[in-house]
Amino acid sequence: MTQGALVSVEGVDSRYGLLHAVRGVSFQLDEGETLALVGANGAGKTTLLRTIAGAHRPAAGRVVFDGADVTNVPSYRRVGLGIALVPEGRRLFPGLTVEENLGVAAVRGRSGRWSVDTVLDAFPLLKPLRKRHAANLSGGEQQATAIGRALMSNPRLLLLDEVSLGLAPVVVDDVYRSLETVIRERTTVLLVEQDLARAMEFASRVMCMLEGSIVLEGQAGQLSRDQVTEAYFGLRRSGREQPVPPPRAGGSAPQRRRGA
Repeated sequence: MTQGALVSVEGVDSRYGLLHAVRGVSFQLDEGETLALVGANGAGKTTLLRTIAGAHRPAAGRVVFDGADVTNVPSYRRVGLGIALVPEGRRLFPGLTVEENLGVAAVRGRSGRWSVDTVLDAFPLLKPLRKRHAANLSGGEQQATAIGRALMSNPRLLLLDEVSLGLAPVVVDDVYRSLETVIRERTTVLLVEQDLARAMEFASRVMCMLEGSIVLEGQAGQLSRDQVTEAYFGLRRSGREQPVPPPRAGGSAPQRRRGA
């Protein structure tokens, strides 16, 4: 683990039964860095985030956080160490208000900058909604609440799964503006993002997964959109051209496999 690295993922394999979702993945994430993880549905992105968060135990390899091996540390203890996951689908408590959902995460969190008031300052769209039940929020409001709930644990590492999925572009703009506040606080961020252009604009580094493996990694400013797109679809792998699978009827995207 190099000096300055907050997270080191070392040869991680993760499986769901016979499904080999993550294959020998290794990378490091420095303190204060923002890394965007991109790839098609089923590439293993969500499983990798869950493995780092402790929600899924790897079949091989290890996860090192701040110099300590946390591979076998349960997820609730990782929250206390400073690792927080915002899962795909938000998973709020629908019967609780925005303020109550935020307060839940403070129980196992660390002391630090983030409180209900500072989260609402960072996500101003939530201020007039603090007493509204999560079930009555829009998709963007739920996403902002889910991110705010993770911040309430005062994480050093924030894992964001599918930030913009299902949201209107104007709402995504609002969420990312608020995330810029998080970045300024030097929180280390690893995000899964389906929007390649936004991922390359927001993150300092981009990593692309294909069939469970890392096939491209580099500084966002040094990678072209074409390079990332080729890696995304498997056009170039091991120096050889690979065929692109034909689109489905109607041009729809392939469905996400369970555990992908």
